Amino acid sequence: QVQLVESGGGLVQAGGSLRLSCTASGRTFSNYHMGWFRQAPGKEHEFVAGITANGGTTYYADSMKGRFTISRDNAKNTVYLQMSSLKPEDTAVYYCAASRSFRIPTTWGSYDYWGQGTQVTVSS
Repeated sequence: QVQLVESGGGLVQAGGSLRLSCTASGRTFSNYHMGWFRQAPGKEHEFVAGITANGGTTYYADSMKGRFTISRDNAKNTVYLQMSSLKPEDTAVYYCAASRSFRIPTTWGSYDYWGQGTQVTVSS
């Protein structure tokens, strides 16, 4: 089992920045690809970004490229999502997820473990 706990969400004005953190416990964190997803009210889970187990490769949804940066610190069992130039449409609950698959999955159901989420609200 892997337990994931997100933090760092909150209320921010449009154009502002936030850094989300996701700390893992349980099995060896460095064995897992990690992903960030978000879910706005009434919508499906949307892939935001992913990073390989060793941190060497990252992947972003097109709408997040250039604004969001995913990184990880395996010594701290933590993955981060740095978000900048935030827009009201970025408002959602943000989740981290862990996967042992061969490649970085981009669908919610392809991950093995998920956190409980942290709310991000961007005001206009």
